[in-house]
Amino acid sequence: MGYDMSIIITARSGVGSYELGPLALVRSMWRNRELIYQFTRREIEGRYRGSFLGIFWSLAKPVFMLLVYTLVFGVIFRSSWPQSRVGGLYDFALVAFCGLTVFGLFSECIGRAPSIVTSVPNFVKKVVFPLEILPISVFGAALFHMFVSLAILVVAQWLLAGFVPWTLVLLPLVLLPGVFLCLGAMWLLASLGVFVRDLDQAVGLGMQLLFFLTPIVYSTEMVPPPLRSLLLLNPLAPVVENARRVALWGELPALPSLALWLVVTSLFMALGYAWFVRTRRAFADVL
Repeated sequence: MGYDMSIIITARSGVGSYELGPLALVRSMWRNRELIYQFTRREIEGRYRGSFLGIFWSLAKPVFMLLVYTLVFGVIFRSSWPQSRVGGLYDFALVAFCGLTVFGLFSECIGRAPSIVTSVPNFVKKVVFPLEILPISVFGAALFHMFVSLAILVVAQWLLAGFVPWTLVLLPLVLLPGVFLCLGAMWLLASLGVFVRDLDQAVGLGMQLLFFLTPIVYSTEMVPPPLRSLLLLNPLAPVVENARRVALWGELPALPSLALWLVVTSLFMALGYAWFVRTRRAFADVL
């Protein structure tokens, strides 16, 4: 596998394997930080190993999807945003790309989650390995690709709009609810994927539905008022909206909803981690 097994085994020796709670999660991440780095790097390098263009594909895919959605929703359906600063198709491209970048982080992680544990049965059966770091390493690789896309967004914003708002520094804060939601869902689905092998197919369908329930290629103002409040129950919707406010329009995030979702998603992450730790004892019996 290309790993140093002595490092892997030492990382868990003498440590309680089934600690629960937020502090236990933080301790596990700190204790296994070298492993997280190794596996995150492996995820990034493994995706492009042997390909002719290499890491260039991390740029090509989001740009291609941006062109497709800009053509369909910007040219054909003529979608627009009330907060537009540039105007025209270029403005739609920036707004759509921002939404695609945020959603892409969640989509990439959730799509991988059900098979994270089942793809490495040897780590479950034959070595003492901190399985809880596997979702974190997949998330780290997805975060790397999101940063690449964000760099493209910043450059495009500067070239097309002529400015980069200072509120961009708040982007990590407004993304936190999405990060917590993503990690919690990954731990939950990684565990369930061991016991329910059809979960991959269900998650794929669910992500397609979630894409159209998230205001990525349309604005919330386009949704009829009776359905708008229902749409905002989607935890990704405020993350996408706040990301656009701070990255493109120079506006402060909606602080009440941001604070609410920070609390809700952090609790969900803690529950997802606790579920994973509780159920991991049965992984070896199933795999």
